[in-house]
Amino acid sequence: MDLSVKALCGAAAALAALLAVVAGLADYRERKRRDLDRIGLVDWRSVQLFAILTGVVLAGLAINL
Repeated sequence: MDLSVKALCGAAAALAALLAVVAGLADYRERKRRDLDRIGLVDWRSVQLFAILTGVVLAGLAINL
């Protein structure tokens, strides 16, 4: 099973996109919570932002390799 760098970058970009979607859903749930005094431990907007940026960079690498 010989994976090229291009395939690894593509897979990592897909994983980053999945993480961005999950973080978006978690952020939506956190914004719509009933008890506003219960804060979350994770800043899901930052996680989503970094996952999107990472996915774009990795997708660009996969396309250009």
